[in-house]
Amino acid sequence: MASENFTNTSLTIKGLLGLIEANDIAIPEIQRPFVWKNTQVRDLIDSLYKGYPTGYIILWKNPNVKLKDGTFSSGKKIIIDGQQRITALMAAVASRKVINSDFREIPINIAFNPFAALDFLNGNSEAEIFAVQTPAHKKSKHWIPDIAEIFKPTFASWTFIPKYIEQNPEMNGDNLQKVLTILKGIETTQVGVIELSEKLDIDVVTDIFIRINSKGTPLSQGDFVMSKMAADEVHGGNTLRKIIDYFSHLAVAPNYFDYIKENDITFASTPYLTKLEWLKDDKETVYDPKCDDVIRVAFMHKLKRAKLANLVQLLTGRDFETREFKEEIIEDTFNKMYEGVENVISQHNFTQFMIAIRSAGFISSKMVTSNMALDFAYTIHLLLRDSDVPVAERKRIVQKWYVLSVLTGRYSSSPESKFSRDIRMINEMGVPNVLRSIEDAILSENFWNVAVTQDLTVSSTSNPTYLVYLAAQVYFNDVSLLSTNITVRELINLGGDVHHVFPKKYLINNNFSRNQYNQDANYAYLDRPVNESIGKKAPKEYFSLALEQCETKVAKCGSIIDKDQLFENLETNCIPANVFDMGHENYSEFLEQRRLLMAKKIRRYYESL
Repeated sequence: MASENFTNTSLTIKGLLGLIEANDIAIPEIQRPFVWKNTQVRDLIDSLYKGYPTGYIILWKNPNVKLKDGTFSSGKKIIIDGQQRITALMAAVASRKVINSDFREIPINIAFNPFAALDFLNGNSEAEIFAVQTPAHKKSKHWIPDIAEIFKPTFASWTFIPKYIEQNPEMNGDNLQKVLTILKGIETTQVGVIELSEKLDIDVVTDIFIRINSKGTPLSQGDFVMSKMAADEVHGGNTLRKIIDYFSHLAVAPNYFDYIKENDITFASTPYLTKLEWLKDDKETVYDPKCDDVIRVAFMHKLKRAKLANLVQLLTGRDFETREFKEEIIEDTFNKMYEGVENVISQHNFTQFMIAIRSAGFISSKMVTSNMALDFAYTIHLLLRDSDVPVAERKRIVQKWYVLSVLTGRYSSSPESKFSRDIRMINEMGVPNVLRSIEDAILSENFWNVAVTQDLTVSSTSNPTYLVYLAAQVYFNDVSLLSTNITVRELINLGGDVHHVFPKKYLINNNFSRNQYNQDANYAYLDRPVNESIGKKAPKEYFSLALEQCETKVAKCGSIIDKDQLFENLETNCIPANVFDMGHENYSEFLEQRRLLMAKKIRRYYESL
């Protein structure tokens, strides 16, 4: 019955904050950066003061865990919805600092204007009672600069009121007492609490978590895993969560290392800060794993599972066979996750993996549209590390698995289900055999000649098949179109842009639409001087100029002045040999021919790995 799945109750704000202080409700130290604006904190306090509803807090009580001695331990309650509101209250009422979006610890002080509060009581609904504290509020006689002072146990109205009236003689003592009593009464405001039963299946709880939070700042199952970890101090979950969080943050902002070292003394005293120190000098941008990615890779390669809902179950001690909750399962899961996370954050492991990915031609973050395929490729890299597969073979397998995943969109939809299936197959057959079986099932002549060609009939530079084509050009160190020495690799590294083989303005002038002229098969990386020399000329015009200059030795379009080099350059960039006769009336023919050439290059690239 629905009533058995949750209970409705209420707590005063003071009682709620008291439970958090007593660690009965888990608020992870750095669960998520506080995403509310300071004005939202002010608005929450204003709503409470005025008696407006502020929504329910939803909690989930961890299932009871069976201990080794046969007894049961009662777990803490985890916040499913209300994290931001509770953090706001802790900041404004309890004077606790918060972690902002830059991962810096900051106070949020809310100022109170008794005169405006009195105006509100007298019917002025527009009165500005509260404000985010500024230096002006500290200097003002009217404003109480920090409401947290009023909520301190040591606050004494009989000493405060005379001092305030001395500075503000126009304020009446009874009126001041009245508005302060209402303010102080925020502590006793009842907040609705929905407590989800510990008997609810974790999939249901996770679904509730994601559905509720999708209305605000979107959260994922990884966020839920992080919350679960941070709530478990007994097994070091709070530290594990910090390792993951700090690694992900340092991967993007290496200069954050010194801040951690100086401001998180507890974490700095662990050996894990040293293990993250290499990120101070990290310049990798192709793959910057987020928290979800770190968790996923650690979980997949150490516990041989993929669904993060299963990870929450294991962190809770769930025995999948008996459906009991056991302490030894929690211990084993945390131990393996620690090992897995250490493997993921290892400088050697990460660097070797990125060498494999980069040497396969994926040298820019622009060439990666999703981390899912990278997550599984990194998992493969770590699984092979502990296998008997020869070292020389491992890199090739990782590269092929990644390229094949991107080319086929293997993990683009329902990734957890696909991860689970592949992990099961790997457990049974081993990585090399699974790769061969996937290749045998997918890489037919029809795939290379038809499917890949069809995948290039789109107008997006983020099309995975087109990105594999670019990786192939980088891998083969191709020289860019009509250039003698500027490679595609250099242009991508320098942030160059793709341009149109059939110039955009030329096609527009001949009544071609955007989705026609922006076809992937019409894109090529060009050096700027080459692109400027092409302008809006028809291909038959500017390619004929390039051919003519091979006789005159005077460069007018591009820098190639040797006929053999020109034809080699056209072949390298998959330009049809009859392009010298092509105008806008041949555009469709050009696209068809070039797609076939691009597909052949992609195949040669994959088979060369």
